[in-house]
Amino acid sequence: QVQLVESGGGSVQAGGSLRLSCAASGFIYRRNYMGWFRQAPGKEREGVAALGSDGSTSYADSVKGRFTISRDSAKNNLYLQMSSLKPEDTAVYYCAADTYVGSSYRLNYKEYIYWGQGTQVTVSS
Repeated sequence: QVQLVESGGGSVQAGGSLRLSCAASGFIYRRNYMGWFRQAPGKEREGVAALGSDGSTSYADSVKGRFTISRDSAKNNLYLQMSSLKPEDTAVYYCAADTYVGSSYRLNYKEYIYWGQGTQVTVSS
């Protein structure tokens, strides 16, 4: 059974940093495609960053240069390092995974089948 568990959310002032973690279990971690998504109240879920099985990365334009996705294969963990946070980054952040996601679709939440429960990130001005 695939399980994704996020942690690391919290409240921070604008300009601050947070690191989100996603502990993955129940599948062959290194062969999977994974990503971070977020959903603010009243808005559609959106892709933030994605990581292919070959290590290729994709980022939403709104977070390029501020967020970094990475993984520790030994620990089966996925990370999202967030810096220079802005109030508009406030959302519930989700970790997601699937066995294959085409390169053009890695920031599309509809392409992922496995999801964590989410962790709240709140950025105050």
